[in-house]
Amino acid sequence: MIMATLPLSPALRPYDHVLLDLDGCLWVGDEVIEGAVEAVAALREAGKALLFLTNDSWHAPEELVRRLWRHGFQAAVDEVLSAGAALQFWLAQRGGGGGAYVVGSQALVDHVAAAGLRVLNRTEFATRADVVVVASHERFDYEELKIATQAVLRGAELVGVARDATFPMPEGPWPAAGAVLAAVETATGRQAALTIGKPEAAMYDAARDRLGPGATLAVGDRLEVDVLGARRAGVDSALVGVAEPPAGDLRPTHVARSLAALVLGS
Repeated sequence: MIMATLPLSPALRPYDHVLLDLDGCLWVGDEVIEGAVEAVAALREAGKALLFLTNDSWHAPEELVRRLWRHGFQAAVDEVLSAGAALQFWLAQRGGGGGAYVVGSQALVDHVAAAGLRVLNRTEFATRADVVVVASHERFDYEELKIATQAVLRGAELVGVARDATFPMPEGPWPAAGAVLAAVETATGRQAALTIGKPEAAMYDAARDRLGPGATLAVGDRLEVDVLGARRAGVDSALVGVAEPPAGDLRPTHVARSLAALVLGS
């Protein structure tokens, strides 16, 4: 028997597109947040165009799609925009090719290569890269920090994938791309020329390229990442995981205890 999808709350009805964060919005670690599967299904049933927007650069979009399906969410590859995929979009738009040294997962290396750059990792030319791309991954080590530092000091453009200091896990926060980027910036005394992921414009430029025009709502669990990014992009925002609107000047359009509460009013 097919169960009817619950109706949307009035707050969601005006929007054509919904940008959904993953960590802290749909799941924490490998645990799905209660009601999130039903909320996403309701958005689909209502005809909303969805884009899963994440600063995760560890995983390829195909991996994230498999994880979404495993947890009960329907998703297609073109509905997942990771920070790595947004980086690929920006590098391709930038043009010019050149050599790159990448601090990050194999998925991120693949995005850089797909944008047309020569990946110089594990070559004698790594410290002569034109671009150093910095994210985080589980096997990050001192050797990578050293090579990235030397390449930047020799004139390479420093590009950060994201500035998130941490990301949520059930046992507590894990260091994220911003923590590694801060190490490179400290070692070189130079700031990244550009950061790709939320809350930066490059992420939302890539999202618009996929979705086209329409009223958009960006949903996430971090004020300084998701809500700030939405404000900079000129779209409405929803902060989930809180019961009361935050104090200060940076205020989301909507606030809810969870994605389910936002979408279904439950």
